[in-house]
Amino acid sequence: MITTLPQPQLKFAARRQPSAPSDCPAASPSLRTSLPPHGTNSVGSIRVLLVDDHPVVRRGLAFCLAQQPNVQVVGEAGDGQEAVSKARELSPDLVLMDVDMPQMSGLTATEILRREQPGVKVLILSMHGEPDYVLRILQTGARGYVLKDASAEQLLKAIETVYAGEVYFSPELARVAINQYVRGGGAIPTASQVSNREREVLIAIAEGLSNKEIAGRLGVGVRTVETHRERIMHKLDIHSVAGLTRFAIQKGLIPLQRDPAP
Repeated sequence: MITTLPQPQLKFAARRQPSAPSDCPAASPSLRTSLPPHGTNSVGSIRVLLVDDHPVVRRGLAFCLAQQPNVQVVGEAGDGQEAVSKARELSPDLVLMDVDMPQMSGLTATEILRREQPGVKVLILSMHGEPDYVLRILQTGARGYVLKDASAEQLLKAIETVYAGEVYFSPELARVAINQYVRGGGAIPTASQVSNREREVLIAIAEGLSNKEIAGRLGVGVRTVETHRERIMHKLDIHSVAGLTRFAIQKGLIPLQRDPAP
């Protein structure tokens, strides 16, 4: 006699990194009434492309979203380049995008999608909680930002909100960003505060070039580079190379990467 064993159920810890949401709530009543039931006809459901370089995370997200009656996972990608390719092929309504991935970062992929497929909405799902990422993410064209330790209920709400044409950020991240803005008197430094030449110097500094190497690249004297460096630090109120590098990454002046050691 053949005995059929019960299938195991997937579970995810609440704050494991990287992780997928741990619970899978039903779609909100408003969304259920506005879209047809999922399963019999996918037309009208939210067609989602999952992008993350960790297969376990993608599997957990797919498992969770598959239980939502009006969400359809149409594909998966493991890096930014594949995300752009799959988006071209599948034309999803929404891309759930990780940030740090090989080949191409999620933010670079988001910028490409904004140019090529402006109708495709991008919701960033990342473990980065720094408030400065908010501006960088908005600059790429993404419509929302959810932390990876968010509940599945919050993730579903974010998907519904972004799909409806609105912007969504995790409450924790929005609160931290607002507090930072208030403490700074609203004076959050922006890339527009530096001149075009200073921007070139800033990019070179963030790339790890010495003053002599920067001078050679720009065709100016070393003393001129030193003067630009001093002005940049004064304008941005940032007084270390690590700080300037983080600023350049957060403002999208150089490709996103791991923050350097202080």
